[in-house]
Amino acid sequence: MRHGFPFARPGQVIGLLGGSFDPAHAGHVHITREALKRLGLDRVWWLVSPGNPLKTRGPAPLVERMARAKEVMQHPRVTVTDIEAHLGTRYTARTIASLRARYPGLRFVWLMGADNLAQFHLWQDWREIMATMPVAVLARPGDRIAARTSVAATIYAAARVPPASAQGLGRRATPAWTFLNVPMHAASSTAIRADGGWG
Repeated sequence: MRHGFPFARPGQVIGLLGGSFDPAHAGHVHITREALKRLGLDRVWWLVSPGNPLKTRGPAPLVERMARAKEVMQHPRVTVTDIEAHLGTRYTARTIASLRARYPGLRFVWLMGADNLAQFHLWQDWREIMATMPVAVLARPGDRIAARTSVAATIYAAARVPPASAQGLGRRATPAWTFLNVPMHAASSTAIRADGGWG
């Protein structure tokens, strides 16, 4: 990784898992490993954000969240990055546009938990994200029904790719998204903070 930007070979398919990771935990690791396996990704980049625009309370300092993320996510095909801080982007759509411009030879897949799909229509320029990048939604405890009936899932129902075809998601024309029911893992950053186990 040079100057905060990870290395990848042209033609590779990279999964992007963004978030505040406040803190990173075993649940993040779990969905990352499932994404690598179920989507046929070459690599996954964790995008540890400077801050979440949808949250009013600021996260722990970026350096602390990065250190924790690198501690819990140790895999040869996963890179933990603070790339948004280097790009100067705050919203996912802008981050994606910047990454596609910087890495024209790569294909990206946006990864998110089902809880994020339920509120995806609140993200800035969320339709632009769907138009420019395949999206993989990984189910988490308690979020399946809200995600499946969400605004985004309803509007883009025709673009949904069945799980059996998810291996090739990164090479499909957009819009394209899939909903993967993965083995459950109940770890939650919110619960960890409430328990006093972080910070």
